[in-house]
Amino acid sequence: MPLDLTPLPAFLLASTVVILTPGVDTFLLLRASLTAGRRAGLCALAGIHTASIVQVALVISGLGALITSQPAVLSTLKWIGAAYLGYLAATILRGLWLTRKESAEGALTTPSADPANPYLRGLLSNLTNPKMLLFSLAFLPQFVGTAARPALQLVLLGAVFLVLAALWELTIVLGAARIADRLQHPRVAKSLDVISASALLTISVGLVAS
Repeated sequence: MPLDLTPLPAFLLASTVVILTPGVDTFLLLRASLTAGRRAGLCALAGIHTASIVQVALVISGLGALITSQPAVLSTLKWIGAAYLGYLAATILRGLWLTRKESAEGALTTPSADPANPYLRGLLSNLTNPKMLLFSLAFLPQFVGTAARPALQLVLLGAVFLVLAALWELTIVLGAARIADRLQHPRVAKSLDVISASALLTISVGLVAS
């Protein structure tokens, strides 16, 4: 048979566990949706999945294995990814500092909207994070089974995983955008920014240390 559907139930269960585990994407989507609304959240989601499609395509083509077999390339990707996450955290903290300064001067009482392009943030955060590429290389081939056409099986598995992830992350975006108006109090907004910045810095350090 060209495809082997026997491993699909186990793949769905494993994928669900992975998708529900919070990561960089979760924090980016939450912050974009809570601070700038549903449109920004959807743009960030589109960027994240554009990058995910690229990474899954690399795995299917075999190029991903070639990249990750080169320690220098992988190390460079890790440092770039960590630096970008650190940049995102620094941007959030800078916004908090400016808000506090302007508030002290009586000019502003709520955090200003993030001017960055949410699509690019989602795209770059995933493209510069080799963990997704490594995960795809280690995860997807485990469920190829006895398929006569392994590449086609990988395409199916990758598509199913991306659809499941998109559905869950769409739920996050819509839910966050729906309650955004209730979280516009300055203290709540500042707390969300502190949590987001701390999470991004923690993930950045973990990426380099791994």
